[in-house]
Order: sequence, then C-alpha cells, then structure tokens
Amino acid sequence: MTKYTEHIRKGSKVHTQDDNLHIVRSFKSLMLERGVPLSRTILFGSRARGDADPESDLDVLVIVETLNPALRRTIRQCAWEVGFAAGLVIQSVVMTRDQAENGPEQSSLLMLSVRDEGVPV
Repeated sequence: MTKYTEHIRKGSKVHTQDDNLHIVRSFKSLMLERGVPLSRTILFGSRARGDADPESDLDVLVIVETLNPALRRTIRQCAWEVGFAAGLVIQSVVMTRDQAENGPEQSSLLMLSVRDEGVPV
C-alpha cells in the first residue's frame, strides 16, 4: 500500500461524495508521483451524480498532455492500486488534451456527460 492509499477505507459500501473526491485525489497524486503528465482529472458518472450503489465503479476522465502505451499502463496500475485500497473499481477514460479539446471526442456522448455532471478534481 502506498502513502496515497493507506488512509482509504476498504469495504463494499456507498462512498460519500467526500470519499469519492478523496479517492480521485489519491489516484491523481499517485499518477503525478509516477510521472504521468496530467492536464486534468474529472469525476463523472453515478458517483459524481450521487446515485451510485455499492457495486458502482468510479468513473474518472484522465486528460494528459502526451500519451503512449507505457503511460496507459501506468495509469491503469495507479487506478488498480487506489481502487483496490478503496474497495471499488476505478474506471479511467484516458485521452490527450488535444483529443479532448480538438478531436471528435469533444462532441461525443461521453464528453457531453462529463461536461454536464463532471466534477473536476
């Protein structure tokens, strides 16, 4: 367990919004520690809306400056470590800032949802 995950409670429960934000902050901190060139992290989905159940995953949009297969693996590993410590699955959606701002992704249903309900962390 890393210093970012040791304070997260384990168990199958509905986390509060503060819990969810703490988990995303831990995920973000671990990614930064491991050299991920983060631009933004945004919580979205049922945990952002407040209608999650104990089995809900935690959806996080991870926007990076650059992206390659090694960075994807690092982000996936960070999500697994923090999610395991918290007792939930972190589902990360990863894209570059250029893709998010200028690519076809900007008008996707996913990005519309993120804009409507997303919580920047």
